[in-house]
Amino acid sequence: MRHADGVTDLRVLTGGESSPTYLLLHGLGATAEVWAGLAALLGESTWVAPDLPGHGGSSPLPSYSFAGVAAAVAELVDPGGTVIVGHSFGGVVGLHLAGRPGVLAVVGVGIKSDWSAGELAKAAEMAARPAPSYPTREEAAQRHLRVAGLDGLLFEVPPSALVETGDGWRPTFDQRAFAVGDPQVEALVAASPVPVVLARGEHDQMVAPGSAPIALPGLGHNAHVEDPGALLTLLSPPPLSPPV
Repeated sequence: MRHADGVTDLRVLTGGESSPTYLLLHGLGATAEVWAGLAALLGESTWVAPDLPGHGGSSPLPSYSFAGVAAAVAELVDPGGTVIVGHSFGGVVGLHLAGRPGVLAVVGVGIKSDWSAGELAKAAEMAARPAPSYPTREEAAQRHLRVAGLDGLLFEVPPSALVETGDGWRPTFDQRAFAVGDPQVEALVAASPVPVVLARGEHDQMVAPGSAPIALPGLGHNAHVEDPGALLTLLSPPPLSPPV
């Protein structure tokens, strides 16, 4: 994977040269590396995977909303033709980009659409907590994996996900991003001017059965990491031309 610098304070990984471009948006707490398996299966197709603002090597935002994060990555949309693939938080960001020129379709995996008042309050409480520090890099790495839902998936923590401080180590993830609020997924899907494909892992305990039309057998919330090939089936064949 190649590392492209200098895109509006974002750390961006890219690859491939053929159209369409696949814009890969990770979930809350993760980094662009979660797309390594899918990127390897895309062949010569162009793919672009940023660390979202406040994640990994990308700069934080003054405050967080789904629309604000979408605006920060909007320049990565290829006007010549882009299929957006987003996981969970990144899927909602992708839905906010559906109206950008050149977007052909949005594929969302593991998007939680039903949020109770209690869940939203808990998320806001987590956003207000100070970022914890740990004595060792290994402990901070475990924290990163837990927050991203990757614990137990044997995923190697990238250097950009951790930072050494005067108190030890901590994940670079900006916890204030927990406070993005209700994603209002149904309204975004209804308003999308391009096709939207929603899927969930069969065993995803965060996403209620029936909230996504496609179930990926045997997989959980991070289906794109567990079995990138299952996600590839959602992308084939891709749309051939931008919407008029």
